[in-house]
Amino acid sequence: YRIGGPPTHLPDKDRFIMEYRTYMCVICGYVYDEEKGAPDDGLPPGTRWEDVPATWKCPDCEATKEDFELIEI
Repeated sequence: YRIGGPPTHLPDKDRFIMEYRTYMCVICGYVYDEEKGAPDDGLPPGTRWEDVPATWKCPDCEATKEDFELIEI
């Protein structure tokens, strides 16, 4: 790193890929896995939770996105 200049080496962006997360509906227990998505509900595999539309509802009980919590599996 040169003082007053840009870094001479930029990290490889692929080294910073986040792991997929899982969210559970607190109303009915439905689990949304980012890796699997919800293709039947228009969310292809790999869809991150932050990219799920605010209008999306739980496919099992119609709960809103706000009724989901991050869980560790």
